[in-house]
Amino acid sequence: MKNVLHKETSPYLLQHKDNPVHWQPWSQETLDLAKREGKPILLSVGYAACHWCHVMAHESFEDDEVAALMNDLFINIKVDREERPDIDQIYQTSLSLLGEQGGWPLTMFLNSKGEPFWGGTYFPKQSGYGRPGFTDVLTAVSGIFKNEPEKVSKNRDALKAALKKMNSTPEGDRPKLTLEVLDRIADRYAQEADPEFGGIGSAPKFPQTYVLENIWRSYIRTGNEQLAEVVTKALIAMSQGGIYDHLGGGYARYSTDAAWMVPHFEKMLYDNAQILDLMLLVHAENKSDLLQARIYQTIGWLLREMTTDTGAFAATLDADSEGVEGKFYTWTQQQVNDILGDEGHQYSEIYGVREDGNWEDVNILHRLAYPNMLDPETEERLAHLSGLLFAEREKRVRPGLDDKVLTDWNGLMIASLAKAGMYFSEPDWIEKAEGAFTAITSLSMTDEGRLYHSYRQGQARHTGMLDDYANMARAGLVLFEATGKNFYLQRVQDWITILNTHFWADEGGYFLTADDAEALIVRTRNAFDNAVPAGNGTLIEVLAKLHYLTGEREPFEKATDIVRTFSAELGRNFFPLATFLNNFETLIEATQVIIVGRRDEPETLDLLAALNDFSLPARIVNILEATDDLPFDHPAKGKTRKDDKATAYICKGPVCSNPANNSHDLRSLLEEKS
Repeated sequence: MKNVLHKETSPYLLQHKDNPVHWQPWSQETLDLAKREGKPILLSVGYAACHWCHVMAHESFEDDEVAALMNDLFINIKVDREERPDIDQIYQTSLSLLGEQGGWPLTMFLNSKGEPFWGGTYFPKQSGYGRPGFTDVLTAVSGIFKNEPEKVSKNRDALKAALKKMNSTPEGDRPKLTLEVLDRIADRYAQEADPEFGGIGSAPKFPQTYVLENIWRSYIRTGNEQLAEVVTKALIAMSQGGIYDHLGGGYARYSTDAAWMVPHFEKMLYDNAQILDLMLLVHAENKSDLLQARIYQTIGWLLREMTTDTGAFAATLDADSEGVEGKFYTWTQQQVNDILGDEGHQYSEIYGVREDGNWEDVNILHRLAYPNMLDPETEERLAHLSGLLFAEREKRVRPGLDDKVLTDWNGLMIASLAKAGMYFSEPDWIEKAEGAFTAITSLSMTDEGRLYHSYRQGQARHTGMLDDYANMARAGLVLFEATGKNFYLQRVQDWITILNTHFWADEGGYFLTADDAEALIVRTRNAFDNAVPAGNGTLIEVLAKLHYLTGEREPFEKATDIVRTFSAELGRNFFPLATFLNNFETLIEATQVIIVGRRDEPETLDLLAALNDFSLPARIVNILEATDDLPFDHPAKGKTRKDDKATAYICKGPVCSNPANNSHDLRSLLEEKS
């Protein structure tokens, strides 16, 4: 045997192609090899930007002694979790069922059928960090596999049964979901907010944007200012903390501390897409200069550093450079003074730079002591000084870029970028979003309209999964709203047809994988958010909007079936169901804005601008030259222009408002509705 990862395209797998470990990719051939050899499988899952993956690689996978032990005792499989979220989700769930905290690198031990029996995450080479040494683990697991098969079988059977139960239709009472229930859940979410530093929970602290959106939606419904404070406090803390790159824009994946100061420095496309989406929603209400600045800076980073030659967006930026976590982003006091001169003192005061460092003898730039924007003149000067530091930073060795194009993550960012383009009247952003959408559909889609999950080096790979279709369909609907091009609406309808054909479960809801995809030990089906929103939760919004835009009944019924299928989970644990809950509101309480007019009319643009003054998370905008094509039972059917001007109607349920043909009247209508 030998290491064969040089044949792969994933940057993460290619990072390991020169390891002395005989790494194999995930395949049926590799599973068959384990059966022939009579060896257990060591499955290692990670991703290119993962700091602790690098640590374990340097300590163990690059070590000849450890590699020899791995090669002798196991068949070793390496998986990129971003390329194969279906595999990652199964074995992360298995680890949680063993009572262990999940994460990456994931280290799981399987039999030749791919059935797990034990695992963990990061293991140091020698015992430490309160964890057993990796070499000791290898020897012990191999010994149990050979000499105590009954233990292996017992663990395997228990995990298989638990996995099967988790992916079957939830049992138990299905509570009747109402807006009042959503508000009670939002109050419960808000109780988990950190009153001192902002955000949900304690260290390590993740953005959890879908939970914050749930709280924000409840604020919009109820007017409870305490809920608004939870969300704005979190966004300010993230945007002024060290988790934000104050020189280059963009947010790191999470903070290792409760105060948002010390990030895990990797930047992920999906985090930034979701944070942008939430900031846009909140900015419509509070017009925060800080949020606007962070939106522009983050989109600047996206277009500057994350746009591939194809026009689609790259996946991640590494946490490490030159083998050191955060080296690219951190500064000493002397470096700041050398570049900024006499102004270094004021800059250091505002950005938390200290002579002795604020983290491991160096400094992470942050503004936690100065969370509010200062006067415009001072902010302008600080931006100039940050530009000087940024120019100097550009000379450093850059963190690695994982430039593979992931369909689902691109869908998230396309939607956020197009929304931002509409909101801030930045047509270039909409154009870039359209370009990424075109890239995905030209590079990662078959002639039959089926999507692939990943694209790199001219190769589209891995059969598209639920999240790919869900997020790209959502992006298509945003682009339809932004451009009025029916092409996007048709594409979304085609993808929903594919989902209904290949992903729908007879018991309700969509499977993560298609019925003709590679068979794994379980076919995952749930509505739980992970690092990205749950596909089933996202599709409630997509299907609801399709219903309202086209009048077709089937999308509404499918969305209702998803709600019915997974609502039993609410009685057990609603915390990972935020996207599901958020989009239920859109299903039952959508605010339809019907504008009878042409897109290029000044009055139409005036009406659209008025919408920007209202945070409307369940909003659906449809611009029509006439309402003749609306379904016969649509409440706006037959509505016309008033005084031959572009005219807006606000429709909820079976009722539409009076006409508004100017921004003043539309604002009045929206204020009444709120």
